[in-house]
Amino acid sequence: MRSYRLTAFGAAALLSFAAAAPAVADGSEADRSFTIEDPRITESSGLAASRAHPGIYWTHNDSDDGPYVFAVDSRTGKTVARITMKGVGAPRDVEAISLGPDGNLYVGDIGDNLNGSWDHVWIYRFPEPKELRDATVRATQFDVTYADGPRNAEALMVHPKTGRVYIASKNEDGGGLYEGPAKLTTGGNNVFRRVGEVPWVTDGAFSPDGKELVLRSYFSARGWAFANGRLGKDYPVQAPLLPQAESVTYTADGSALMYGSEGEQSSVERVDLKKAGDDGPARAGGTSPSSGGAGGSGDGSGVPVKGTTLTGVAVLAGIGLLLFLGRRRSRR
Repeated sequence: MRSYRLTAFGAAALLSFAAAAPAVADGSEADRSFTIEDPRITESSGLAASRAHPGIYWTHNDSDDGPYVFAVDSRTGKTVARITMKGVGAPRDVEAISLGPDGNLYVGDIGDNLNGSWDHVWIYRFPEPKELRDATVRATQFDVTYADGPRNAEALMVHPKTGRVYIASKNEDGGGLYEGPAKLTTGGNNVFRRVGEVPWVTDGAFSPDGKELVLRSYFSARGWAFANGRLGKDYPVQAPLLPQAESVTYTADGSALMYGSEGEQSSVERVDLKKAGDDGPARAGGTSPSSGGAGGSGDGSGVPVKGTTLTGVAVLAGIGLLLFLGRRRSRR
């Protein structure tokens, strides 16, 4: 038993080394770390902070769930509304959600685990409800294709000023940032064009002022300055280590990032942004932007995304080994 306790301590030390300790929810304050309590939400794959309802976060399941979006109260972790979308086809692989400046929620049915098996994907759009209650709403469905061919994606971001939709593709060797047309239209394909290079991405979010874009992977996150529809300098972003890191969003006031994960009773962890100073805008746990440009690691900006991913894998492997050895010793 003593050996197991030492093992657990070592695992905790590894976790604390790999990720910053998240804020602890007290059950009364909004926009704090929380646990999603709804047993229907088992694969939370996207997050969007409500602007109409303080402390409410919109989320959805991954594949095989149906046309549902959930409103979760960060003060309690409980679902306060389930929205059923009508007027759309059967969702295939819903991976992302974002709130536009027009007050509409945009839901990205953009996943493709076979990495290009579908010649088009979909975006669904509906107004954010004024009242939080279970309801059925009519959504608009948009067909989406990519100018350079089909691909897998898990991140959809609506720019908070221009309303333009962006998608980041997911690829082990690096993906692309794709820009949609100025306005999405029905009755034809909405062609998204590659405008930047990004690493492996599971979700992303624009800052409320639209000047920063944060993209996350399973074990790390990175930010970019964003202007005129293009990526600027990149910088490291603090992110917690979660079991299956799938989502990220800014709080509505822009004071923090909220990171989510999949699984039953999954956690959503808050990471406060550093306050803006003379050196530039507030950034989450990062230093000043690197000089490496979009997609690069820069000089002195921290470990590149790919390296950070490998570090995360090593940490998890170390934890598993420690727990395994501890159990063996406790049996002796």
